[in-house]
Amino acid sequence: MADELTVDIVTPNEHAYQGPANGVRAPGVEGSFEVRKDHAPMIAAFGIGPLIVKTQAAHEYADMRGDRIVFATSGGFLEILDNKVTVLAETVEPASKIDVERAENAEERARQRLEEGVRGEERETHEAARERARNRLRVAMGEVGQRSS
Repeated sequence: MADELTVDIVTPNEHAYQGPANGVRAPGVEGSFEVRKDHAPMIAAFGIGPLIVKTQAAHEYADMRGDRIVFATSGGFLEILDNKVTVLAETVEPASKIDVERAENAEERARQRLEEGVRGEERETHEAARERARNRLRVAMGEVGQRSS
């Protein structure tokens, strides 16, 4: 099956990916959603979670099956217009590039701070840091999107 979408993923610091795809799955703020060819124009917010680009083309970031690229992301916006998907992400990191030890350390630091009983905005900051670290670990360990087709 030929690739049917053009996907462009950017962050404030880098152009993370550009290429063809069969579909894109994003962690929408109201639930995950998938974009396929001829999707209606849309702008959607997404949160912390896996961003999956389904592709038939070989790419250095592709998983072992070679048919998808999984990124850990911390949120942003996705725009769909004329079979082009533009992802504006706060952060995005391909599974193959995640430093697992660094993510484990970040999760542990956040857990320790939360156990110290921080409150209010500081607590929210550490809860978000813990969730970002956990997401990076899940993505790095291949525990996302296993049921997808």
